[in-house]
Amino acid sequence: MTVNSRLLIALAVALTSLGAMSTQHTEQAANVTEIRVGNLMPYSGPLAEFGAIGQAEAAYFDMINDRGGINGRKIRFITRDDNSDPANALEQTRKLVEQEDVHLMFGSFGTPGNLATRWYLNEKKIPQLFVASGDAELSQAKAFPWTMGWQPSFRSEGRIYANYIQAYYPHRKIVVLWQNDQFGRMLYKGIQEGLGDLNRLVLVDIAFDIADEHLDGHVSVLKRAGADIFVFLGVPSTAAKVIKLAASLKWHPVFIVNDASASIANAMAPAGLENSAGVISAAFLKDPSDPAWKDDPAMKDWFAFMDKYHHVESTNSSAALYGYAAAEALTQVLKQCGDDLSRDNIMRQAASLRDYQPSVALPGIRMNTSPDGYLPIKQMRLVQFDGRSWQPFGEVIETAFSEASKK
Repeated sequence: MTVNSRLLIALAVALTSLGAMSTQHTEQAANVTEIRVGNLMPYSGPLAEFGAIGQAEAAYFDMINDRGGINGRKIRFITRDDNSDPANALEQTRKLVEQEDVHLMFGSFGTPGNLATRWYLNEKKIPQLFVASGDAELSQAKAFPWTMGWQPSFRSEGRIYANYIQAYYPHRKIVVLWQNDQFGRMLYKGIQEGLGDLNRLVLVDIAFDIADEHLDGHVSVLKRAGADIFVFLGVPSTAAKVIKLAASLKWHPVFIVNDASASIANAMAPAGLENSAGVISAAFLKDPSDPAWKDDPAMKDWFAFMDKYHHVESTNSSAALYGYAAAEALTQVLKQCGDDLSRDNIMRQAASLRDYQPSVALPGIRMNTSPDGYLPIKQMRLVQFDGRSWQPFGEVIETAFSEASKK
């Protein structure tokens, strides 16, 4: 045998081996004994309050594993801290895919980090499921078929507040305090789209940074504008400070806060229940700190879960409940996969949910997906805080609209 012949044979063997390795990496073995799930959370940094989402997801999968796993397979939930840094998110995602060989990425938090990893995951054909962001850019089925959102879109939520203002307070003056990032920007963009020609009613809008030390000055400026309606778009800890500041200035406008801040335990109570009475929001999940749900079977299951699997200071974290609901939804998808845990089938099952209701979703809220419909939850309810509990009013609101037409 000549040297050239030996080289050709060696090359053929190597290519065959590489092909087998590639196929195994893409599809993964059908006889896997565990399901490896990757996740990124801001366990540190400015958005660390949302690390409770990942902690609750880890506890949920512990519960599932104690019950025998999914179709006889245990879940190995590998969650990492990305410090809300997109570059770190990409680095951590690469490690989870290339070193941990995760079947999928699930529920990673935040718009910037998920956008930073989207190209890589779609190129590798790794499911990027139920991302913890309401940015509709992360639910573009045709452009990025391996990336799927979960919650209602921020822009749709913003339009709900605009429609509410027009219906209940037509021609009243508005001020807006919004968080200066993609999250706050998309919420405010939805309000602007919903108001349309009535944007002239917005007297002042102020963007604030997550670590802003001038909230008292911002609230004072907004009060002096003489508006009837105050819209806050940000995180719960800031919402609590802003509601309290407004009350200290003897300012009592119609107060609207976004869904992420509509938590009794994390925003309304720290602000003072009396100060928070009357606050309006839109929601899709139950609030674990709301006494209205104390006899609800699903919430009883939640408190039992928290007691047994997730020993934290408070069982009333809305962020933790969000993680619980998202993990429950992923569990449903993986159950539907049966014995076929190929990444193709994981995405196929995620894109074929029909009227699935997370147990802790508000009545009437359902998850529906299709190969060209990657925004699973497209419904919300308007709610008002009465000083003790959230009171829903009106019908379930369908939030779906053409994101592409609004760009």
